[in-house]
Amino acid sequence: AEKHAGVSCVTASMDDIQFEEAARVGQIISIKAKVNRAFKTSMEVGIKVTVQDVLTNVEKIVSVAYATYVAKPVGAEKIELEPVNLLSTEDHLEHTLAIERRRIRLGYEQVFQNLMQESNKEGEYCDTFEEEDAVSTDLTHVQSIELVQPPHANHHGNTFGGQIMAWMETVASISASRLCHSYPVLKSVNMFKFWGPSVVGDRLVFNAIVNNTFHNSVEVGVRVEAYNCEEWIKDQARHINSAFLIFNAVNDKGELLTFPRIKPTTKDGTRRYHGAIARRRILLARKCILSANEDKPSDPWERSNQAYVSYSNIAALTHLAAKPGWEITSTLDDIKIWTHEEGDVLSLKVEMQVKIPSHLAFSLLSDFTFRQQWDKHFLTCEVLQAVNEDEKIYYVTSPPVTGHKPRDFVILVSQRQPCKPSEPYIVAVKSVALTSMPPSSEYCRSEILCAGFQIYSDSNSSCTVCYFNQVTSGVMPYLAANLTGSSKSIEDTALECIKFLELKGSKY
Repeated sequence: AEKHAGVSCVTASMDDIQFEEAARVGQIISIKAKVNRAFKTSMEVGIKVTVQDVLTNVEKIVSVAYATYVAKPVGAEKIELEPVNLLSTEDHLEHTLAIERRRIRLGYEQVFQNLMQESNKEGEYCDTFEEEDAVSTDLTHVQSIELVQPPHANHHGNTFGGQIMAWMETVASISASRLCHSYPVLKSVNMFKFWGPSVVGDRLVFNAIVNNTFHNSVEVGVRVEAYNCEEWIKDQARHINSAFLIFNAVNDKGELLTFPRIKPTTKDGTRRYHGAIARRRILLARKCILSANEDKPSDPWERSNQAYVSYSNIAALTHLAAKPGWEITSTLDDIKIWTHEEGDVLSLKVEMQVKIPSHLAFSLLSDFTFRQQWDKHFLTCEVLQAVNEDEKIYYVTSPPVTGHKPRDFVILVSQRQPCKPSEPYIVAVKSVALTSMPPSSEYCRSEILCAGFQIYSDSNSSCTVCYFNQVTSGVMPYLAANLTGSSKSIEDTALECIKFLELKGSKY
């Protein structure tokens, strides 16, 4: 971070950290970090940690994490950062996705509060815990006090964020061990912020307590308060950090141990008990979506996972567009068709030259209610949910192909405007599952894994529109004849799209 900024930097926050492997004594740890994107006054740093066994030479990923750093202000003014110089395809991908991860960070608290309110409305948020064998959370409370000394601080005198996290893990581990009577293993750390700095000479007070247990895992909450000498005497604490750590525990055979249920004894304990449930819902949704495979059904659209579904929608299209190995299969004056094969996965790219400004093309293509005017594969299209200005959910029906039922789709359309002129406008599409719109016998419910548009500005009056589709069985009947050369439906649809855009664009 400091290499990029050229000035002193401090950690502002860390995203959720998942630990995939344990690093042990005698193994070699490799840590690589780079700035993925600089925003106005903050930057995202990607960190990859791997461990190598010296005996087997096997290397495994311990964790991939993302930290947000800010440049320390000089006086009262914040320092504006220079853009990152992108050198490789991977740099460009991470640069694009960094803005999506930032949206998740900024919206995390609202998602959490929505889930807490939802829990309260459903009557889950209550103070009665009837389980006879439940253990009181009071028995898991642990307090530790550390004095910040020079080895614990960086070259500015501020306590290392990693040192604070290490102390937090120690006290949280002791708290968890009071339930499992074993040595807990840290599996993840919830997304958290550094609310303020601490310096050499501060006393740091760590309070840890179990918030909730989930069969084979336990969440421990840790609150960190800092005191200098004067504050210590007056008992005036500075709250510098809170975090939530998830632990497992194993027996001698490596089998996961079961944690007993716990029973909060105070109103605040009850709040933390339900807060742990909400955080777990967000964590499980994130894991499910970010580890998506092509065989699984559509992601459910729920409060706990909306940010991650949107992220995966944009990420999937960005990755598809950046894949090497696209082969051109057809060229007309203003249209080029490309295909990409990877194993048994076929993807399609249609590149169109359009004589209207890119922002108009984006406006027209991101509103799918216009799609019927140029795409004959759209029989009907209606908005089911206008989630926000960038996300909408549509219900689409397609006409039957010979020997098939008519098909229907429930799709999420995520739109993004570029942050700088060289970047494209993005309209990403993927199927989602809505409980309010289950499959019906009248239609064959079909899936869109990844589709959408990237729109690049060529001049003030022209742009390049690229349409992508990762072909699924639901889409294949509409494309098969074209790809075998017996139809020109793709070219015809592209020509209709260009005609529609230029006609509509001329009216603005």
